[in-house]
Amino acid sequence: MSLIIAEIGTSHEGDEKKAFSLIDASVDSGADAVKFQWVYADEILHPLTGIVNLPGGQISLYSRFRQLECTPEFYKKMCDYAHKRGVKFICSPFGLRSLRELLEINPDAVKIASPELNHFPMLNALAEYRMNLINQGKTLIPVILSSGVSKLSDIEKAVSILGKDDVSLLHCITSYPAPEEEYNVSLDSSLKAIFGIETGVSDHSLDPVLVPSLSVMCGGSIIEKHITLSRETMGLDDPVALEPEQFALMVHCVHQTEAVMNRYGVAEGRKAVINQLSESYGREKVLAVIGDGIKKLAHAEEANYGRTNRSIHYMRPIKAGEYVSANDVAVLRTEKILSPGISPEFLDDVVGSILVKDVENGAGVQFLDFIKKSK
Repeated sequence: MSLIIAEIGTSHEGDEKKAFSLIDASVDSGADAVKFQWVYADEILHPLTGIVNLPGGQISLYSRFRQLECTPEFYKKMCDYAHKRGVKFICSPFGLRSLRELLEINPDAVKIASPELNHFPMLNALAEYRMNLINQGKTLIPVILSSGVSKLSDIEKAVSILGKDDVSLLHCITSYPAPEEEYNVSLDSSLKAIFGIETGVSDHSLDPVLVPSLSVMCGGSIIEKHITLSRETMGLDDPVALEPEQFALMVHCVHQTEAVMNRYGVAEGRKAVINQLSESYGREKVLAVIGDGIKKLAHAEEANYGRTNRSIHYMRPIKAGEYVSANDVAVLRTEKILSPGISPEFLDDVVGSILVKDVENGAGVQFLDFIKKSK
């Protein structure tokens, strides 16, 4: 049976009562797990990153994330309540602080969101924690990686850090909403063959049936999709989330697809699922969603590469000749209006270096900005 994750994310908007209602709706809709996002704005964005358009008007994206910050006690209550309702509690950290605090409440799994697939300081910290568990003879905490806005080499680096034990991988398109025709869900079987780990899909498309069902047909065993009480509410991801009735339909169709595949086997099962979905969506669209199984950036997310995922940014204006301290730079998403920097894998080269030019607050760090420290 597939693991079906209801991505609550930040749809609760910090309201405990609403968060409990979202967990209830997820359970009642058939989810096996709920997933939250442990948000601290300064772990995700620079304050100067730009604005976002919301139903209530334009607002600084950094300020919006500040509004979504919750205490560790909030997440502990959600973890306990999820377990009380009989589902797993999964959560995405976005930096070293949120990772540390998340691990303290013992989640059932840690989810690495697509933009953090190259947050190497956080991945290394999580890998060290997991290694310590192994050395102590304790149970390894599972990790789920999302691979939106990534290339195959990005996935390879993340897996090389975390290993393959209790690590699974979700194919994803980082676009909101994501076009179903670009999903290329055959990647579920391709990525499973390449990395030797369980795969699935994190689906940002609007349709509740097509991508999840075809993912299962292609060998996916984890389905993650956003849930909301209403698409009209103010959550950042609410416009692409499923309302409970739609989420329940998705769960039903996923289990129906599993039953077909189990009954008829891979070859005949694929024919049956494709024929059934073609009656509703048309064969051309169904085959487009299945795709060719080759890992590449989807057209819908190409412009996001380098901006949505992590790079190194300056946190203050710095003059030429000054040393760069650890507090002077951060591993952030670039997002709206700032310039992307170099990969977080070069953070150690940046810290302690000497600038050869003046740099602006928020700018992405470039190799030509500094002279590396002598070893």
